[in-house]
Amino acid sequence: MMIGFYAMIGKKNLVKKVVGMNIFQTSIILYFISIGSKKGGTIPTVEHGHGAAIQAIQYINPLPHVLMLTAIVVMVSTFGVAMALIIMIYRKYRTIEEDEILKLRR
Repeated sequence: MMIGFYAMIGKKNLVKKVVGMNIFQTSIILYFISIGSKKGGTIPTVEHGHGAAIQAIQYINPLPHVLMLTAIVVMVSTFGVAMALIIMIYRKYRTIEEDEILKLRR
Protein backbone atom coordinates (compact mmCIF):
# COMPACT_ATOMS: atom_id res chain seq x y z
CA MET A 1 0.00 0.00 0.00
CA MET A 2 2.76 2.41 0.92
CA ILE A 3 4.63 1.73 -2.33
CA GLY A 4 1.58 2.89 -4.27
CA PHE A 5 1.11 5.88 -1.99
CA TYR A 6 4.77 6.86 -2.41
CA ALA A 7 4.51 6.57 -6.19
CA MET A 8 1.46 8.84 -6.23
CA ILE A 9 3.06 11.48 -4.01
CA GLY A 10 6.78 11.21 -4.72
CA LYS A 11 7.10 10.55 -8.45
CA LYS A 12 6.95 13.28 -11.10
CA ASN A 13 6.17 11.03 -14.07
CA LEU A 14 2.42 10.90 -14.72
CA VAL A 15 2.41 7.24 -15.77
CA LYS A 16 4.24 6.28 -12.56
CA LYS A 17 1.65 8.24 -10.57
CA VAL A 18 -1.22 6.37 -12.24
CA VAL A 19 0.47 2.99 -11.76
CA GLY A 20 1.06 3.92 -8.10
CA MET A 21 -2.63 4.77 -7.77
CA ASN A 22 -3.46 1.34 -9.21
CA ILE A 23 -1.14 -0.40 -6.72
CA PHE A 24 -2.73 1.60 -3.89
CA GLN A 25 -6.25 0.68 -4.98
CA THR A 26 -5.32 -2.98 -5.42
CA SER A 27 -3.89 -3.15 -1.92
CA ILE A 28 -7.08 -1.71 -0.46
CA ILE A 29 -9.17 -4.23 -2.39
CA LEU A 30 -7.00 -7.11 -1.15
CA TYR A 31 -7.34 -5.81 2.41
CA PHE A 32 -11.13 -5.75 2.27
CA ILE A 33 -11.29 -9.20 0.69
CA SER A 34 -8.99 -10.60 3.38
CA ILE A 35 -11.09 -9.24 6.25
CA GLY A 36 -14.26 -10.52 4.60
CA SER A 37 -13.34 -14.15 5.21
CA LYS A 38 -13.91 -16.26 8.30
CA LYS A 39 -12.07 -19.35 9.49
CA GLY A 40 -14.39 -22.32 9.23
CA GLY A 41 -17.12 -20.29 7.50
CA THR A 42 -19.08 -21.50 4.50
CA ILE A 43 -20.76 -19.79 1.60
CA PRO A 44 -24.26 -18.47 2.34
CA THR A 45 -26.38 -21.16 0.71
CA VAL A 46 -29.08 -23.29 2.28
CA GLU A 47 -27.86 -26.88 2.03
CA HIS A 48 -30.36 -28.79 4.16
CA GLY A 49 -33.63 -27.45 2.82
CA HIS A 50 -36.04 -25.01 4.37
CA GLY A 51 -36.78 -27.07 7.48
CA ALA A 52 -33.29 -26.82 8.99
CA ALA A 53 -32.38 -24.02 11.37
CA ILE A 54 -30.17 -21.42 9.71
CA GLN A 55 -27.38 -20.01 11.83
CA ALA A 56 -25.95 -16.84 10.27
CA ILE A 57 -22.77 -17.06 12.34
CA GLN A 58 -21.59 -20.02 10.21
CA TYR A 59 -21.67 -18.12 6.93
CA ILE A 60 -19.22 -15.72 5.32
CA ASN A 61 -20.64 -12.28 4.57
CA PRO A 62 -20.60 -11.87 0.75
CA LEU A 63 -21.05 -8.08 0.85
CA PRO A 64 -17.32 -7.13 1.03
CA HIS A 65 -16.58 -9.36 -1.95
CA VAL A 66 -19.42 -7.91 -4.01
CA LEU A 67 -18.37 -4.36 -3.17
CA MET A 68 -14.78 -5.13 -4.15
CA LEU A 69 -15.96 -6.40 -7.54
CA THR A 70 -17.50 -2.98 -8.05
CA ALA A 71 -14.28 -1.34 -6.86
CA ILE A 72 -12.29 -3.37 -9.41
CA VAL A 73 -14.53 -2.11 -12.21
CA VAL A 74 -14.07 1.47 -11.00
CA MET A 75 -10.30 0.94 -10.70
CA VAL A 76 -9.98 -0.33 -14.28
CA SER A 77 -12.15 2.50 -15.58
CA THR A 78 -10.14 5.10 -13.69
CA PHE A 79 -6.91 3.63 -15.04
CA GLY A 80 -8.21 3.76 -18.62
CA VAL A 81 -9.42 7.34 -18.38
CA ALA A 82 -6.18 8.44 -16.68
CA MET A 83 -4.06 6.85 -19.41
CA ALA A 84 -6.18 8.49 -22.10
CA LEU A 85 -5.66 11.86 -20.40
CA ILE A 86 -1.91 11.22 -20.18
CA ILE A 87 -1.85 10.52 -23.93
CA MET A 88 -3.63 13.82 -24.56
CA ILE A 89 -1.21 15.65 -22.26
CA TYR A 90 1.75 14.07 -24.06
CA ARG A 91 0.39 15.10 -27.46
CA LYS A 92 0.05 18.70 -26.30
CA TYR A 93 3.24 19.15 -24.23
CA ARG A 94 5.50 16.36 -25.62
CA THR A 95 6.33 15.26 -22.06
CA ILE A 96 4.71 13.42 -19.18
CA GLU A 97 6.96 14.85 -16.46
CA GLU A 98 4.98 17.00 -14.05
CA ASP A 99 7.76 19.58 -13.54
CA GLU A 100 8.24 20.14 -17.26
CA ILE A 101 4.51 20.51 -17.85
CA LEU A 102 4.26 23.11 -15.08
CA LYS A 103 7.18 25.04 -16.62
CA LEU A 104 5.51 24.99 -20.03
CA ARG A 105 2.22 26.22 -18.53
CA ARG A 106 3.85 29.39 -17.14
